[in-house]
Amino acid sequence: PIPCVPWQSQTSGQYQRRVHGGNMKTKDLIEKDVIVLYFSAHWCPPCRGYTPKLAEAYTSLKKEGKSIEIVFVSSDRTEADFKEYYSEMPWVALPYADRAKKAELCETFEVAGIPRVLLLDPKTGKMTNSDARGDVVADMKGEKFPWAE
Repeated sequence: PIPCVPWQSQTSGQYQRRVHGGNMKTKDLIEKDVIVLYFSAHWCPPCRGYTPKLAEAYTSLKKEGKSIEIVFVSSDRTEADFKEYYSEMPWVALPYADRAKKAELCETFEVAGIPRVLLLDPKTGKMTNSDARGDVVADMKGEKFPWAE
């Protein structure tokens, strides 16, 4: 197993919750070409401004057939805030209850501020772009996909 990847959540087993019902199995997540970790929170004004842009990019990239998944890693203060904010997102999320995995991801990827968008190779767990915030939303058709540094 890869030590610091979000799909190995201790509280959710091998599943990530989907916004519109159902779960995503680990095998489906690791078959993607790119995993985007999106560190964000409801209380953060820059995050609230960025999330709709990221959602638009995600929807467009999916329509273009890009093999991508975004995993929301919440810094919300309460589960209620997480649920409200996450309801605006079309991707998967690390379950809010798994605060230990969230802390581990923040430490591993040196997340000092939010919003933070970084890219991982899902097969190796290695970071391929440490600051992809602008790259993803500037390339709605995925012409420069997978935006490796």
